[in-house]
Amino acid sequence: MDKTIGKELLYREYLMREEMLYHAPFSPEIEFYNAVKSGNSKDVEKTLKVDFCDKSGFGMLSKNRLQSFKYHFAITAAMLARYCIEGGMEHEQAYLISDLYINEADRAVSLKQISNLHRKMVRDYTERMKAVRVGRVYSRHIATSVHYIYDHLHEKILLGDLADEVGIAPGYLSRLFKKETGMSVSEYITVKKVETAANMLKYAEYTPSQIANILAFSSQSYFVSVFKRYMGSTPGKYKYFSEE
Repeated sequence: MDKTIGKELLYREYLMREEMLYHAPFSPEIEFYNAVKSGNSKDVEKTLKVDFCDKSGFGMLSKNRLQSFKYHFAITAAMLARYCIEGGMEHEQAYLISDLYINEADRAVSLKQISNLHRKMVRDYTERMKAVRVGRVYSRHIATSVHYIYDHLHEKILLGDLADEVGIAPGYLSRLFKKETGMSVSEYITVKKVETAANMLKYAEYTPSQIANILAFSSQSYFVSVFKRYMGSTPGKYKYFSEE
């Protein structure tokens, strides 16, 4: 079984079990997830005063303490994804972030690393939800387009295919998309591919050439050029400084 798929199945398997623990009304855990969901940085920071691996109440999911907290980290990542989806985050984005952090946690060699990564993940979701909360509400056609783009970032997305999916003429979709997002369809697709590439470089073990292929850039050189234009550095430099 593919390692990434295995971890995904693992945290989804534990998800229902963990939700039972969080079902009580006014539970601190419920308050925590709702604070992230609403982008409430102030309340979220209060929950981060105690390191993740120093908190009490976690069941032992493995005889190895580090591995047990990796499982709990995966559960937390899955729960955050689900709450943020409920709060308006795009489905694919929420689970992509979750998967990337879980992959990073899988490589951790200490409880301190797990705690630091947990804090980083929680703040990441919170800031993104803050942006969702104050962001524009798109029309049905553009919301469908955005979801389609996220679902097909690994493919070459053509305006005609997108228009067919939405059910309107390509020219009209192009004008509507620009009006609501401030970007052309092609620019929006490029930006989202670059953002995804940056996350893959930062949180996973993919090389620039692998990412260029996975995200369907026409060539590695084009990927490097586009990445540098939006991120201010080459993929290699970005990955290097992200690991420091």
